[in-house]
Amino acid sequence: MWGVPMSVSVPARPADERTPRAGFTLPRGSAGALGRLGVLTATQAGLLVGAGLLITGPAKHVWPMTAEDAIDEGLEEIRTSTLTTVSSVASEGGNTLTVIIGTLLVCLGLLLIPRLPRWRQAVFLAVAVSTQALVFLVITLCVDRERPDVHRLDASPPTSSYTSGHTGAATALYTGLAVLVLTRMRSPWRRVLAGLLVLLPLLVALARLYRGMHHPTDVVGGLVNGLISVAVAARLLLVDATVAAAPHAATEAPTGTPALAEGTVFVVHNPSVTGAGAREELRALLGRHGRNDVEFLETTPEDPGPGQAREAVRRGAALVVVCGGDGTIRAVAGELADTGVPLALVPSGTGNLLARNLGLPLDPAKALESALTGRTRRVDLGRVEGDGLPPTGFAVMAGAGLDAAVMERTGDRAKSALGWPAYVLAGMEEIGGGRTEVTLRLDGGPALRREARMVLVANVGTLQGGVRLLPQASPEDGHLDLLVLDPRGAGGWLRALRTLLSHKDGAAAGQELPPVEYFRFRHAELTFATPQPREYDGESAARGTRLTVSVLPGALTVLVPREKGAAPDTPPATRVVTE
Repeated sequence: MWGVPMSVSVPARPADERTPRAGFTLPRGSAGALGRLGVLTATQAGLLVGAGLLITGPAKHVWPMTAEDAIDEGLEEIRTSTLTTVSSVASEGGNTLTVIIGTLLVCLGLLLIPRLPRWRQAVFLAVAVSTQALVFLVITLCVDRERPDVHRLDASPPTSSYTSGHTGAATALYTGLAVLVLTRMRSPWRRVLAGLLVLLPLLVALARLYRGMHHPTDVVGGLVNGLISVAVAARLLLVDATVAAAPHAATEAPTGTPALAEGTVFVVHNPSVTGAGAREELRALLGRHGRNDVEFLETTPEDPGPGQAREAVRRGAALVVVCGGDGTIRAVAGELADTGVPLALVPSGTGNLLARNLGLPLDPAKALESALTGRTRRVDLGRVEGDGLPPTGFAVMAGAGLDAAVMERTGDRAKSALGWPAYVLAGMEEIGGGRTEVTLRLDGGPALRREARMVLVANVGTLQGGVRLLPQASPEDGHLDLLVLDPRGAGGWLRALRTLLSHKDGAAAGQELPPVEYFRFRHAELTFATPQPREYDGESAARGTRLTVSVLPGALTVLVPREKGAAPDTPPATRVVTE
C-alpha cells in the first residue's frame, strides 16, 4: 500500500434500471436511447450544415476552396477508358441500391445464420447507415451547391453536390463492417480484412471526384458524415451495453476456475455504468462459478474507488471485481497493491486499456467469464508524483504535454457520446501545441536534455485498435517505458508516424535526435522548463513542472484469460491484509 489517498474525479450519475436479458441489455424503455440518438444526430447534421454554408459562403474564395476547380479539371484531363471503367465499378460501391442491399444482407446474416445471432451488431449497422442517410438528406435541403463545371460521367441527381451521398453511404456501411470485423472476428486476418473495408469508401470518394460529380470538400463531407454516424451508433449500441449473462441454476464452480480463497466477493462498481439489472446479472454469473457470497460497493464522486477497495481488503475479500473505466480500475488497483487480493476487471469505460493489454474481452460479461475461468497474473503498477500532484498510482500510462492536453480538452460529454474517437478529435485541436525543454534522469543516471511535445510513461504498450505505441512495454517486466515525442515540421511528423508504426529509428540525415525516442527505467525524474498539462490513466492532473515516476513490480494480482492449452494457476497461498 502507498499510504496516500488516490483522487479520481468520476461523475456519479443515477444508475439506469435495466431489465435482465441474455446477451444484451438496454435501458428500460427505448426513450432514453432514442433521445440520445436524436440529439447526437441533430448535432451531427448541424455541424455538417454549418460547414457546408461556410464552404459555399464566407470561405468560398479562400484556399483550399479556390483550388477545388483545378483538381476537378485535372482529373478530367487524365481520364482514360480503363480508369473510367474502374471508376464506374468503384462508384457503384456507394450506390444507394448497393448499400441498401449490402446492409440488409449483412443484418439478415447476423440475425439468421445459426450460431451467429447478433441482433445488437445488426442494429448497430442499420442505425449507422440510416443515420448517415438522414443527415445527408437534411444537408442537401439546407446547402445548395452546384456540381463541378466539368463533363460529368453520370447523370446528375437532383440533390446538392454537398455532401457526397455515395461517399457517406459507403463510409457508413464499410467502416461499420470493419468495426464488426475487429470486434467480433478472432481470425489473425481480421485486421487485414478491416483495412481493406476501410479503403473502399476512399475508392468511392476518388471515383466520384474522377467522374466529375463532386468537389473535393463534398467527398470529405461525405466521409465525415459516415464516420460520425458509425461512431455514434457504436457508442450507443456496442460500447454502452451492460453486463449480460444468461441465468443458470447450477452453483458448482466450472472446471478450470482459479482456486480462489473462500470468502466474500466484493464488486466495486461505478453506478453510471452498472445499473440494477446489470448487478443482478453479475450476481448470477458469479453464482454459476460457486461465488454466492457477493457484496456490491458503489463508488461516489467523493470516493471513486479507494475507500471501497480498502473496505473489501479489511473484511477479508476473496476476490474484488471492479466495474468501470480505467480511472475506476486505477483507483481500486492502487489500494489492492501488495495485498495479494486478486482482482477481476469488468471493462465498462471509454478506453479500457488495461483490459485490452491483459487480453480480456471488452464485452463485460465475457470479460468476467474469462477471468473466472482463467488464471492469475502478477502485474506491475506505476506511481507518479510532482509539484501539486500527490503520490498517485497508475496502471496504464502517465505523462505530460500533448497527450495530457488531449485528456484535458476531452470532456465527459464527448467521451460519453463518441467513445475513444473523442480523443482523436481533441488531438486534432491540440496537435499544433508548442514544445518544451525537459530534463530526464533515469535510474540515477546522468541528465538527458530534450525538447519535446510529449513525454509518455507506460506500463502497457497497446492502444485502441491494436495500435502498439510502445513496442517493448509489458505490465509484468518490472520496468516502465518512456516515449519522448518531438517532431518538427511536416517531415518530422511523417518520420514520427513511421517510427510509431514500424518502431524503427526515426532519425534523418543531419538531424541530431530522432522525432521519437524510447527508454526503459525503474525510477525517473522529469523536469520541464515550463508548466505542462499532466495526466495519469486518462485523468487530468494540475499543471506543473515535475514528474517523479517509479514502478512497483508485481504489485497486483489479476485474473486474466487462460492461455490456450494451459492449466489455470493458483493464486498465492498467503495474503497480507492491511487496515
